[in-house]
Amino acid sequence: VPRERFLGDGPWKFGVFSNDGVLTYEQTATSNPAEVYRDAVIAIDAGRGLNNGEPSSLASWIDALDLSPGETIVHIGSGTGYYTAILAEVVGPSGRVLAFEIDPVLALRARANLGNYPQVVMPTVEQNNLAVDSVDAMFVNCGVTHPAMPWLQSLRRGGRLLLPVTAAPAAADDIGYGAMYLAMRRNDGLELRFLSRVCIYHCMGQRSDKLNRELLAKDSASWREVRTLRTDRHAREQSCWLHGPECCMSLSLGRRDAA
Repeated sequence: VPRERFLGDGPWKFGVFSNDGVLTYEQTATSNPAEVYRDAVIAIDAGRGLNNGEPSSLASWIDALDLSPGETIVHIGSGTGYYTAILAEVVGPSGRVLAFEIDPVLALRARANLGNYPQVVMPTVEQNNLAVDSVDAMFVNCGVTHPAMPWLQSLRRGGRLLLPVTAAPAAADDIGYGAMYLAMRRNDGLELRFLSRVCIYHCMGQRSDKLNRELLAKDSASWREVRTLRTDRHAREQSCWLHGPECCMSLSLGRRDAA
């Protein structure tokens, strides 16, 4: 998949993070396409801090989904479509990719970029309802404080979900910091596995101020200890790591109720 096709003409701006997490940009010296094949984030919209993602991180997360040809995958936050195209290559022409992008400018670019992939469908925001038990895998490519219930309900048995859970230090921040989890739907519910740390742009509509404050207060090491995503209604327990109104990230493997 030619990366430069999804990023526009160069020179390009590479994102550089300082030790305290501050993002600045450095511009490439030329418009040589070889410039975009570094393992670095590249600006889609530097003014908003929107980037195309670090290839090694995205590759490791996509690999964790363990996709097979013919599967159906949902990509939420497709940007200009580069990683959507990679997902399409993995599931092949017999597979299906449903790509969602809420930003109209990015969605327009993605539709143009993905025109050669008949297995990719980009529904409009009004057409974003997912049928129950209809999806093999899902990649949420933007930070949440909690998952949307339709995401969980759409996963088939054996379905996998990449879920970046993040917190933002200030209300005005557009980028959150946290962890990428892999949720796997077992017969008795949803198991969670910590994959890596993550710094990512917010997912509109899936941010709770209350949960954001709770996440900011979490001990750094505890993010790795979460084991399940509970959707049964229950009072807050000692094992509840992040207890929300619809689902709970739990430290216990003892209860994994299906969505």
